[in-house]
Amino acid sequence: MRFFRLQGVSNAFFFLRGLSLLFLTLLSILFPIWSHISADPTGNSSEAPQHDGGRVGCSQCRNDGSEISQLLQKADTFYASFKTKEALNELLKVLQLDPQNSEALSKTARVYVDFGDMVLETGADWQEKKLKQFLIAEEYARKAVKADPNGTWGHFYVAASLGKIAVQSSIPKQIDLAREIQTEIEKAIALDPQNGYAYHVYGVWHRKMAEIGKISRLLSVAVLWRSVPKGNLEKSVEYLKKALSFNPTVISHHLELARTLVGMGQYQPARNELKSVQELPIQFSDDPLNKREAQQLLQEIKDR
Repeated sequence: MRFFRLQGVSNAFFFLRGLSLLFLTLLSILFPIWSHISADPTGNSSEAPQHDGGRVGCSQCRNDGSEISQLLQKADTFYASFKTKEALNELLKVLQLDPQNSEALSKTARVYVDFGDMVLETGADWQEKKLKQFLIAEEYARKAVKADPNGTWGHFYVAASLGKIAVQSSIPKQIDLAREIQTEIEKAIALDPQNGYAYHVYGVWHRKMAEIGKISRLLSVAVLWRSVPKGNLEKSVEYLKKALSFNPTVISHHLELARTLVGMGQYQPARNELKSVQELPIQFSDDPLNKREAQQLLQEIKDR
């Protein structure tokens, strides 16, 4: 009897560890894309801030020459140049003038997500340092939602910050946050059906949730009293193709779509996506890595 009880504990331990690794894998795949939005969070390919009828991530905003407008433009310019601290200084100036400025709040959340990512994983307290930045990001993102519940980027960055927080959290909290991430991404899409990055995230989310097996789901309910959200590979393809429709040159869109197609056994369409990656220009800091991973996956499935 003791053997079987120990075996049960052991099985539960490996289940929990495996489920944790799966969620961490999911979150590590989903959330590097926040850094992609340094150039243009609308999903457009232009890397320069808009000066004639809108700003980066705020197409309805107008550059009217006001002090706030000028500060926001400067923040966009700094951020697109990877001068994150300088961008934050400009955003904080905006918030001194207008504490309810949802654009400044959501972009400040984005900055703190970046700050958390920049914390080196060395020393005894690196996780606490990362978590501190991500919690600040969540605070600003929720303020953005409160200031403008109908703005897509407030909800988007709530999801972004929660994803980062989940990586530093317990397994039960990871599952809980996975549901809230889904809710916030769905709101971001509903509020702006042209938010290509939100479609990318939701496409990957569906694939990773679909990869969690039935036994793991049953054990999650039995051990953690929590049900794991369900995903759908067909939905993953749908959302990733939607992301590509808004920006067909984003390498990560093609790579993640190929991964979903491989999971469905559709190897020829997957090869087509992976081959197209090699012809695409480098736009973001992790594109060289994405190209290498695409080439590696192409080699793995070349005979299938």
